[in-house]
This record gives sequence, structure tokens and C-alpha cells, in this order.
Amino acid sequence: MTKTALYSGILFCCCLGSLAQQNADIQKNVVPNGSFENYRKKSGSIRQAIPWQQIASVDFYQEPLSNDTSAHKGAHSGTCFAGLRYQKKYKEFMQVKLAEPLHRGSTYEFEMYVRLAWWSNASLKSIGALFTKAGYKSQGDVVKTAMIDTVVKKGSLIGNYQWFRVSGRYLADGGEKYITIGNFSPAIKRDMARMNVFKFGFKEAYYFIDDVSLVRAKEPVEKVKVEIVGSFSVDEQDSVLQVKKNIRVGEKVQLKNIFFENGRYYLLPESYAELNKLAQYLIRNPKMEVQINGHSDNSGSRSKNQKLSELRAREVFEYLIKKGVQNKLYFKGYGSSLPVAGNDTEADRAKNRRVEFEIIKTNP
Repeated sequence: MTKTALYSGILFCCCLGSLAQQNADIQKNVVPNGSFENYRKKSGSIRQAIPWQQIASVDFYQEPLSNDTSAHKGAHSGTCFAGLRYQKKYKEFMQVKLAEPLHRGSTYEFEMYVRLAWWSNASLKSIGALFTKAGYKSQGDVVKTAMIDTVVKKGSLIGNYQWFRVSGRYLADGGEKYITIGNFSPAIKRDMARMNVFKFGFKEAYYFIDDVSLVRAKEPVEKVKVEIVGSFSVDEQDSVLQVKKNIRVGEKVQLKNIFFENGRYYLLPESYAELNKLAQYLIRNPKMEVQINGHSDNSGSRSKNQKLSELRAREVFEYLIKKGVQNKLYFKGYGSSLPVAGNDTEADRAKNRRVEFEIIKTNP
């Protein structure tokens, strides 16, 4: 197997690295793409909001519904959100692999926002999150000690059709890798309350979901100095990093040591160290919007190079999301249209085969 390296110039150096990593993890949301803002393409399926998966068929929205005239229409934050449907013999779940396994004995704080859809003629008495090592497959995987569940003993979860918060603290058994969102009642029919008791027949409860997060409970931390050599200088206290004031929107930073097999777009393991450093930087700067750009040399057809550069940019985009990056991210392929060197020698062609990240927006 041969591989292609995409080179150039950002070097990450951290002082007191292990402690800095520990501090960063305290505030890290280990639910990847918890706000659903990052997606491959516009689609009605939650599978496009990578790396989320569905059990049954889960809806995905990138904008408010056109027939929603309420004051609370659209997402809880941003523009994207998901939807779960429940009927007397049918229910849906959404599931994602966590950015890292949970640590045994550690307490985690869970939060998500939920809203009952205006067309529902029924509502649920419970909705929550299940933490498992292998993911939810059947009712047999439901263990009360592995859940954060909101149960209403009298009434049901309506919330005046506004976004409401579901939250709780979870003590990890250790090694949990998946979170599953939904209703875990063994008999969904008995867990549904009819909105109008005088109407009989078909019942449906539909809930919008947004801003899912799971963070390790806060502990006292020391001040740590972290420096990134290159375009950035940052100072961390309580896991918050400040970007140097002269950072410019539109600035592009080339990543070094990003490897792909020749002619293919799958990341090779040698790339992970560099991308993990970038992931940690973005996690510490969640308001920075970034686009991942892919470039190729001019070998082969223009259309093939265009597609390959886009797929390689998408691979980096997806890797960062799976590592817990919550920033708004984009990806784009430029093919061979923007070379930084000639294409006459292999050395120059290697310079043109590159992946970079571009600063799209920096919010205060």
C-alpha cells in the first residue's frame, strides 16, 4: 500500500500537555454534533447529521417548518434540529457513538431540549437518554441505572408547545460508548396521553430534539498556559481559550501529516495525531466557524480530482465531528484549481495535494 501525505505549516505545541488535556475535557461535550448543525447535505434523514444514526426513521430539519406559525418555531439554537415520532405501536430512537468512552466513577451532566410538535394529538409521559457500551438494540438493553429519564407521574410532557429542558446527572459505570435518545417504556401505548380525551382512534406524539450535550462534571482546575506555534496564541483558564486578536476571517492554515492512500479518500491512522490537535483547538474555541478545504494536483481528469478533493475534505470534516468538535463546520473541494506550486515534479505535486482549514467567522 502506498500513501499520499498532505503537507505544510501548522505546528502545535502544548505546555503541561496532559493537564491541559484534562482541563479541556472537563467542558467537552462528548456528544458529537449535539446541535445537529453539521451535515453532509440537506436531507430529511438524521443520518445526514453525521455521525447520528436512526432506529426506525428519524426526521432531520435544517430550517423551520413552513407551516409552523408559532413563536417558538425552528431550532432551539442555530438552524437544525431532529424529530421523533411515537404512535401506539411505533416509536423512534436516535443514537450516536460518543466522542470518547465514559470514565468509570465519573459524574456527567446531561442536557437536551425538547418541544412537542403542534400537530400532535397525544403526548408522552417520559423521554430520556440511555447510555450503553454497544448501543441500543432492543428493550432488553434498557437498564434504569444506565438512564436519565424524565417521567411525569401526573399529566405528560407538553410544555405549552415550547422548548423545555431535560437534564440530569449520570454516574458512569465505565466504557459506555453510545447515547440513545427516545422513549424507553416497554409499552409505548400506555405511556401516551391523549390530548383530547373526547376524541378516539389514532394517536401520535411528535417531539423535536435539539442541543444534546453530555459533559464531565466540573472540578477545580489550575491555570495552564498553552501555546500553539504558528498562526495562533492562546491562554487557557478553566478550559476556555482566547484566540489572538489579530486572527483574520478568511485566513487559511494548511495541515501537515494528513495521509490518504493514493487515489482514495479514506484517512490513514498516521493522520490522527495532527487532526486530534486541531480538534482540541476547535473544542476550546466553539464559536469559530471553519471550512475544511481539499486540494489535489493536476494528475488525472479534472472531474476526478474535484471529486477526490471534496471527499478528502469531507473525511476530515467528519473526523473532527466524531472527536466531539461542536463548531459550525463546512467542507469544500477545489480539485486542482488552486495550486500553490507547479505540477512538473513530484515534489511540487505533493505540495498541491493538501488539506487546509479556513476561518469563516470568529464570534466574540
